[in-house]
Amino acid sequence: MNTAYKFAAVAAALLALASCSSSEKDSAKAEVEELPIVTVDVAHRMEVPQKKVYTANVEADNLNNIAPASPNRIKKITVDVGDRVRAGEALVELDRANIDQLRINLEQLEREYNRAVKLFEIGGGTQQSVDQLKAQLDASRTQYDNMLENTVLVSPINGVVTARNYDPGDMTGSAPVLSLGQLSPVVKVIINISENDLALVKQGMPVEITFDAFPAESFSGRIQRVYPTVDPATRTFSVEVQIANPGERIKPGMFARVAIDLGAQQNVVVPDRAVVKQSGSGNKYVYVLSDGRVSYRKVTLGQRFDTTYELLDGIEDGDTVVITGQTRLADGVAVEVH
Repeated sequence: MNTAYKFAAVAAALLALASCSSSEKDSAKAEVEELPIVTVDVAHRMEVPQKKVYTANVEADNLNNIAPASPNRIKKITVDVGDRVRAGEALVELDRANIDQLRINLEQLEREYNRAVKLFEIGGGTQQSVDQLKAQLDASRTQYDNMLENTVLVSPINGVVTARNYDPGDMTGSAPVLSLGQLSPVVKVIINISENDLALVKQGMPVEITFDAFPAESFSGRIQRVYPTVDPATRTFSVEVQIANPGERIKPGMFARVAIDLGAQQNVVVPDRAVVKQSGSGNKYVYVLSDGRVSYRKVTLGQRFDTTYELLDGIEDGDTVVITGQTRLADGVAVEVH
């Protein structure tokens, strides 16, 4: 009985050991089989054209707001939005009650001055009275001329009416009566460039402009001026681009894309499939493979070219990057490469 009992115990122990060994082997096998499967590619450095595209709205080359120097009632407006105007053309006529009174006063002063001059010539007056009347006459004439200028408002430019804020009978206020835009020979766009690109942008540089309104065309332009101060809110500089506008096809308010060739730089390029967006944020990252494990690398994207991305940082030339299978990855995970 004792021998049989011992034999049974030994058999049970051997069975348990075999079962444990088998379980460990199965577990190890399962671990190997459960490694995430990925495919990889190699990042490489190449010369990348630095063609930057900026967006802005078209503006008139010259914008004039037509308004009187002092409030007055409008009698007539001879133009409307979209009408073309010529320099010197009368656009708005205001109430003349004040100017008519000034004209009567001016004519009275002119008669008094002429009488004083004649009296002085025959010895019946003084030089002082003549000089006083002359000063009054000059002041009245200046006042009359200013009032006349602000009673009939004329266009200072050849252009197009872009806004009309009043109708006849209205009293003028803080808004201009009319706004005029000069659309030829050029129009302009104001783009904002980063501090990093400022040294590369020069006055006179050629640019290429496209518009949603003319999808099959591109237009040539030129950098007219680079503003000397930075916007503290955006840390950007304003750059004015002028665009030739024969026929005035390009209108103020059109959406423009301005492409500037800033030369070329040596930067790392990876397949676009290697770039993953972090959920819940705008961060982009790439997994790099080394010694069978992947590491998380945050990257800054540059330009996209067909199926590749330019990277401005985060990845070095020759790094092995994961291009498929990222959904199961985390920093430091071992992977199997196919």
